[in-house]
Amino acid sequence: MSITFDDVLTWIRSYATVVSANKTYLTELDSAIGDADHGINMDRGFQAVTGKLDTLASRDIGGCLRTIGSTLVSTVGGASGPLYGMFFMGMGGATNGKEDLSLAEFAAAFEAGVAGVQRIGKAEPGDKTMLEALIPAREALAGAAVDGSSVAAGLARAADAAEEGMRATVPLVARKGRASYLGERSAGHQDPGATSSALLLRSAADAWSGI
Repeated sequence: MSITFDDVLTWIRSYATVVSANKTYLTELDSAIGDADHGINMDRGFQAVTGKLDTLASRDIGGCLRTIGSTLVSTVGGASGPLYGMFFMGMGGATNGKEDLSLAEFAAAFEAGVAGVQRIGKAEPGDKTMLEALIPAREALAGAAVDGSSVAAGLARAADAAEEGMRATVPLVARKGRASYLGERSAGHQDPGATSSALLLRSAADAWSGI
């Protein structure tokens, strides 16, 4: 089975609901090592995104993802707007003109999204950023596609990998972003960007559990 345009909409709307429900939690995580606004900013951005979804004129998944990305860039403050915006725009560029996706095509689009985040964020694994969740998820998706897994099984693997990567940020010392200003004091705290990224993967896994 494939991921349809409607499935993508379901995923993004579900994630917007999850972000809203976890807005305070994400902001609390950010208050320890950042600007104490990650949850607030992400909620504002994805509320704006959900408003745009109803106005899409075509069933082009790539166009939908690019719209999501551009909306996040224009509405989410701090570093999260450009980073999440580039993630979705990278995915959109890889899915241009497609109305459905195989797991392999989604994995390739996800890889393009992660590459965009790395390109503008200049971060590497171990820097205590959202990449700590996104890179394990990317590898899990790629492996699931090679194995011929179903969409549901592949996304479950990716969500588990992202959550493991998220938890692994706790002992790390931040080397990028606002948290890096704290130096060694950034250790002992879970990264908010990795947390919102893990929630993104879990939202997809939950939304697509029947595919």
